[in-house]
Amino acid sequence: MSRSLHGTQRRIAVRRSSIHGRGVFALAAIPRGSRLIEYIGERMSHDEADESYGEEHEDSPHTMLFAVDDETVIDATHKGNSSRWINHSCAPNCEAVNDEGRIFIEAIRGIRPGEELTYDYNLVLEERHTPALKRANPCLCGARRCRGTLLGKKR
Repeated sequence: MSRSLHGTQRRIAVRRSSIHGRGVFALAAIPRGSRLIEYIGERMSHDEADESYGEEHEDSPHTMLFAVDDETVIDATHKGNSSRWINHSCAPNCEAVNDEGRIFIEAIRGIRPGEELTYDYNLVLEERHTPALKRANPCLCGARRCRGTLLGKKR
């Protein structure tokens, strides 16, 4: 499997997405297992993220926050790269991989030129995943087996 990020900027581009707002698209064929881009931004604690975004962050499914582990969050809002525009899908072609505290987006299947890169956000919130909470975090991926929400199963 390819683990190099060399040449990534020539293989992907940010464009308008039919899923939501902006998205990241393949400019060339991308083989399965390719490491495409690192999710970068400001590292902070979950508490700092809550202080920074408060109610706005809690009530919106549209944030640029990525939980690395139980202590650390990456906030790509102001210091991120194009990885922050990768949209969710219930039938993704990529996955987020935690490699020693760094988050990389890798292809889990071959991706065609022009295809939008997606991964499953699989959001798991502390509170109970009620029908109302699921509706507040809607999925717009359009996949045949779309679960209708960005929320994943609680562990």
